[in-house]
Amino acid sequence: DKPNCRPDEVQEEVFELMCTLDAKEDQLDFPTIYGSAKQGWMSADPQKPSDSIAPLLDAIIRYVPAPKVEEGTPQLLITSIDYSPYVGRIAVGKLHRGVLHAGDTVTLAQRGNVLKKCQIKELLTFEGLGKRSVPEVTAGDICAIVGLEAFEIGDTVCDAENPEPLPTIAVDEPTMSMLFTINNSPFFGRDGKFVTSRHLKERLDRELEKNLALRVQPGPSADSFVVYGRGILHLSILIETMRREGYELQVGQPRVVTKEVDGRMCEPIEVLNIDLPEEMSGKAIELATRRKAVMLQMDRRGDRMHLEFEIPSRGLIGLRNQLLTATTGEAVVSHRLKGFEPYRGPIESRQNGSLVALESGTAYAYALNKLQDRGAFFIDPPEEVYAGQIVGECSRDIDITVNVCKSKKLTNMRASGSDDKVILAPPVRFSLEEALEYIQADEYVEITPHAMRLRKIELDENVRKRQQRNGG
Repeated sequence: DKPNCRPDEVQEEVFELMCTLDAKEDQLDFPTIYGSAKQGWMSADPQKPSDSIAPLLDAIIRYVPAPKVEEGTPQLLITSIDYSPYVGRIAVGKLHRGVLHAGDTVTLAQRGNVLKKCQIKELLTFEGLGKRSVPEVTAGDICAIVGLEAFEIGDTVCDAENPEPLPTIAVDEPTMSMLFTINNSPFFGRDGKFVTSRHLKERLDRELEKNLALRVQPGPSADSFVVYGRGILHLSILIETMRREGYELQVGQPRVVTKEVDGRMCEPIEVLNIDLPEEMSGKAIELATRRKAVMLQMDRRGDRMHLEFEIPSRGLIGLRNQLLTATTGEAVVSHRLKGFEPYRGPIESRQNGSLVALESGTAYAYALNKLQDRGAFFIDPPEEVYAGQIVGECSRDIDITVNVCKSKKLTNMRASGSDDKVILAPPVRFSLEEALEYIQADEYVEITPHAMRLRKIELDENVRKRQQRNGG
């Protein structure tokens, strides 16, 4: 359903991938089903659309083999975790062998040859979008188990008397961290229902119960926490969920997680794919290579170019915004984690400084009009601002404090036609992900249920100047 779709090329790429993975001859003879999620149809022939997704369901029944089952004692590898506010954590996995009954006593085999006895309180199977309680499950069934305690992904539920653990699976480690702290701005408590550090800690603890890739550690102060995730998108989903639930919080600049391998500092490296019009490929290559990216591939696909790079995860911070700006929104960007490789050196950060509000009050068009030559603004009159809030991007590479609350003084003498008409450029508006990518190390994003603002960590201008003089 897209003008630049290329189903034949994609099928060839899938075939090459299968060959690279040493697929067997019968596996290379795979069926292909074409479709459009937008229009709601699937078909074995892309030129002959159907009126439903029945061809996909028929193909699953025809080609996907039934689960292979073995006789013997039960073995279930925990591959996912669900959570219920009533029963707590729920283990989810496929029963590889044997039979499990509600009420059975089983052994939970964990990493490090740790074995502990548990009792199954309830067995659930999945039906449609919900779950159904059942008395037993047999080999091949995907089920959820209520009653296990302190389990993790990769643990095995096995026989109580003769435990035989399955090989464990590993969960990818986090690649990025971010500081979460309470909202201490002058607008604290205006929008949110949950505003204290206790609320924030309880919410993060609840998220740990079901968000497998998340890690939380105490921050530098009692009311802050360092949250680790798999990237900006992963962490921004959590922040957006909390915002909708009524939380107020502030988050700092994302930082990439590094680790030492064989005595060398290593950082996460990702494979970056960019699809864009051919005439704009030069801009994309320049932006990516500035961030220590190495080009792997460059292909022409119709009137568009496909670029593939290896780039450090920290190089991706803010890159999407720059690519979309440079290509007038035409670039399609995706990336995936490759692994950890030696550190590639420093990367230049945002070049422009910030326009910072001098005082608290209401922003006026009169003041913004006089300051338009200083840069682009993020606010619209008559929006309320506070001292230390970032109200725009400076056209130079320094931070400038501006008074956006200055109003035109009234007098008892007015000349007819002497007032100039104020025409302001539209303000720049950020999404949450864009704001997280935009901020610098000395800035926060303030998130409330009804607003999102950028601010300096230190609101007092004199303190900021003193810190700058002292090299802080």
